[in-house]
Amino acid sequence: MQVELRQASLHWLVECDAVQKAAGVRRLARAWAVGELTLDADATLSELQGIPGHPAKPELVSPLTVKRRAMNTPEGRAAMIHALVHIEFNAINLALDALWRFPDMPRDYYADWLRVADEEALHFTLLADHLQTQGYAYGDFTGHNGLWDMAMRTQHDVLERMALLPRTMEARGLDVTPGTKAKLVQAGDHAIAPILDIVMRDEIGHVSIGNRWFNYLCEQRSLAPSTTYAALVDKHNAIPRRGPFNLEARRAAGFSEEELAGLGSL
Repeated sequence: MQVELRQASLHWLVECDAVQKAAGVRRLARAWAVGELTLDADATLSELQGIPGHPAKPELVSPLTVKRRAMNTPEGRAAMIHALVHIEFNAINLALDALWRFPDMPRDYYADWLRVADEEALHFTLLADHLQTQGYAYGDFTGHNGLWDMAMRTQHDVLERMALLPRTMEARGLDVTPGTKAKLVQAGDHAIAPILDIVMRDEIGHVSIGNRWFNYLCEQRSLAPSTTYAALVDKHNAIPRRGPFNLEARRAAGFSEEELAGLGSL
């Protein structure tokens, strides 16, 4: 009996062990690639308890209470890397949630978000392994749940999910990752550079996927993308966007010149 992709995505979403979740997602992507999975895009699946599954640590706190640590100390650098690991763990969950939660989308939609989940799982593994070389493990510092909070606020509509997660919150990673890399390398962590290069390359693709499906859904509903997006940012009080903006990366991810010119004006 073949495994169905969206049901399997829900299974891995509720998995609490971070390492097992990442490994399971990577196996799922390989199985899809060789045709071992089915897809039931029409099914309306029942939400399971425990979404999203996460380990007992890190302790989840308000974003306002996450402590900033100086980059000139080993602990401070480890805290920065830990924050990146936590972002990637959340990103796995976000991609899995996009896979199972929204029915009646084209087959390519599910293939795209499986690709995202697979690449986020790789990022998590690379960064978690690197954190261990610094003498720390995932869970040794606190984390916050801001990304997942937005996922829950947009759980009722795939268009809102595409607008507010990949196009808004995840796109901020395109702006800040180069600076984070520079700070860590300047502080002596040269091994982080090739890892963050992989992350940056893949995240451009992930934001591009969000742009693709947001624009697709706007077309399907006869909505104007620019005004629809502005209204959704206002509705959800999305995080204010401040520069500097990585215009080159955002352009590569599919943002229009009109959108780039208007950054920060919403």
